[in-house]
Amino acid sequence: MSYSVISKKSGKTYFLHARNQKLKGGQQVMLYYFAGVASEGAMDGLPEGYEVSENTKTGLPLLKKIRKPE
Repeated sequence: MSYSVISKKSGKTYFLHARNQKLKGGQQVMLYYFAGVASEGAMDGLPEGYEVSENTKTGLPLLKKIRKPE
């Protein structure tokens, strides 16, 4: 079952996806994004150290790193 979030503003369901992206310098990074349809790369849960928030203007979900208290 893919991890999903329902937008508080629009009521639309979004599914969390991940993919590896190679940068120009050759470095590999993991990209996380939300899509309206669960497809290849859909994740079953949140990655460790991240939380979901929502853009107040558009209602789109965002993945943010959890800040550690200093």
